[in-house]
Amino acid sequence: MPHSRTVEIAVGMFVAAGLAALFLLAMKVSNLSSFAAPQGYVLTAEFQNIGGLKVRAPVTVAGVQVGRVIGIGFDNTDYEAVVRMAIDPRYDKFPVDTSAAIYTAGLLGEKYVALVPGGAPTYLKNGDRIKLTQSALILEQVIGQYLFNRADGQK
Repeated sequence: MPHSRTVEIAVGMFVAAGLAALFLLAMKVSNLSSFAAPQGYVLTAEFQNIGGLKVRAPVTVAGVQVGRVIGIGFDNTDYEAVVRMAIDPRYDKFPVDTSAAIYTAGLLGEKYVALVPGGAPTYLKNGDRIKLTQSALILEQVIGQYLFNRADGQK
């Protein structure tokens, strides 16, 4: 009888550890692990298509995270998505001709914003807009374009 009690406790601890690991994985995937309010200065960029980009997605430069997406809206005038990003104050020397692109990371298709600094002598400041942008690559559009071109070429 004591042997079965030990086995039950071990199985219970194993299940609890598994649930804790699943919880941590879910927090990591959903970017909910950082509840702190974003600090730093805010930049905006307009994209034709953000392709599933979410609030709290990372903003990176050369693979280094420099900020997070803090808001996503829609511009009724230009009919484009407006992405607001909070950039860490340590990274305050991005030239005004910096470009922004939306890329996909990982197997789960998590989207992030990548900044590519330009060479202008003046720097972006709080509230500035990044003018050079590249929208997310949408797989369905690429496949549709390929199929359309193949069908058009066989006529």
